[in-house]
Amino acid sequence: MATATVKVWDPLLRVFHWGLATAIVTAWLTADELQNLHEFAGYAAGSLIVVRLVLGIVGSRYARFGQFIRSPRQTWLYASDMLRHREARYLGHNPLGAAMVVLLIALTAAVALTGWLQTTDAYWGVEWVEETHETLANIFLVAIPLHVLGVIHASRRHRENLVAAMITGRKRAASGSDLG
Repeated sequence: MATATVKVWDPLLRVFHWGLATAIVTAWLTADELQNLHEFAGYAAGSLIVVRLVLGIVGSRYARFGQFIRSPRQTWLYASDMLRHREARYLGHNPLGAAMVVLLIALTAAVALTGWLQTTDAYWGVEWVEETHETLANIFLVAIPLHVLGVIHASRRHRENLVAAMITGRKRAASGSDLG
């Protein structure tokens, strides 16, 4: 018997996700060696963030920020439930996943901005801009593994492959206990 699925993430959101992942990995790997490719990857990441901000306002249901961003209290309660192994399943992003989305968008935007600033006449060679860019880029070394661990945890807890869902756009249909 086949399990019923529902469309959650549209193609544009999925292309954004994997495009951003590719741009960030490319920028990281080329940081000290291939400056032109590094800058191109940074501009791509910055451009993708602009697309994501637009999708967050006018995109499909599960792409809209209003659908998945929760209050700090709701996020805290979800984290508490997660520690007790009784967290709800969400069709879209769960509250901790939503917090990670916000963090990664802000972090990417800040890294792209400081990277761009380094190419301008006003800020080229300015030490605090270079240090800020590098520090923010290094924060990705913590944020990305946390993101991946969260995906693995949610996939195991709710018996679904979230990586596959971000490729196909489909997740197992909601049950009565699932949330938005």
